[in-house]
Amino acid sequence: MNLNSAIDFNFKQFFRWWKRELAFLVPEKIKPLVNDPQGFIIIRPEGRQLLLTYLHDGQSEALELPERGTRDLTFQHLCEKDERIAKAKIILRLAGHNAIQKELGLPAAAKESLNQVVAYELDRYTPFKAEQVYFAVKPLDVVNEPGQIRVLLILTPREMLDGLCKDIKALGLPLGFVDYDGSPNNLDDLDYSYNLLPEKLRPKTAQLPRLIHWTLVTLTSLLLMTVIVTPVWLEYQTVNELQVKADALEKDVKKVKALQSEIDAVIDETRQLLKEKSTTPEVIEMLNTLSSLIKDDTWLSYAQYSDGHLQIQGESPEASALIAVLEASKLFVNARFASPVTQDSISKLERFQITVDVAKAEGIVSE
Repeated sequence: MNLNSAIDFNFKQFFRWWKRELAFLVPEKIKPLVNDPQGFIIIRPEGRQLLLTYLHDGQSEALELPERGTRDLTFQHLCEKDERIAKAKIILRLAGHNAIQKELGLPAAAKESLNQVVAYELDRYTPFKAEQVYFAVKPLDVVNEPGQIRVLLILTPREMLDGLCKDIKALGLPLGFVDYDGSPNNLDDLDYSYNLLPEKLRPKTAQLPRLIHWTLVTLTSLLLMTVIVTPVWLEYQTVNELQVKADALEKDVKKVKALQSEIDAVIDETRQLLKEKSTTPEVIEMLNTLSSLIKDDTWLSYAQYSDGHLQIQGESPEASALIAVLEASKLFVNARFASPVTQDSISKLERFQITVDVAKAEGIVSE
């Protein structure tokens, strides 16, 4: 295998193969409805006689016609009686004494213009010149040597074939193909066949039916593509519209989420403040507690509360007893003197400065 070799992909051959494969899948009962059955009339010259054989679906039937050079309406009568014969393709099949064939080896570069290359050197391959014969070149399906191709050259004298064509035309037969009995064409695949009949002698094909046919084929293909593509396109448009709406909703969702985050932050902050407030006793409660704990012979000149600590200053007959009094309360803990106790020289009372910690509010049980 040579991976560097170019791939010769023929689109016409591909679509012909595809058409044959699709036709193979069509049931036999439906084929006559979608494909007009068409047979073949094979003409073989035998002396002054033209032997006609009708071929269709593997069946052959001999047809009788008069001698060459005479005019008769036999074929027209046959066409009137049997419509299949009127639709049949006419093929002239030359016998061994009417044509010759020769296998040739040519450079691979000549593949694109085989007829021109062979016509240029026909007198070297055969004893004839190009203007003396009609010829056809058929590529052979064999393993070729590198840089070479094998072809089959088939030729017939022009004078002889012109006479046969004239006689066949006189009978009203529209001759379309000429091949050689030594290498006959495959009637099931005439697209790959060779034809010894020159273009000037082939029947003129009406362009209008062919134009109508291909126009209908094109319109059918376009309608089929429209049927296939339109739903996909509509779905694509619907998806795009939904995507635009989804993008817009996503922006709104992001805004809502941002607002929700801000609300949650405010709620958390509020809860934190409420928690802080609930864990700290109110000042009025601390003052009421102090009033109930401290006796009438003790009075306060200063009180300050900050960060859970209450500092009080005043005078009392017995300042040291205040520590036990404050510790006995569930609101105050860790009572202690912030400075040494001194005695007032006039009132003979002890001056004190006490710092006490205020307990958390949830730990307080009202008495």
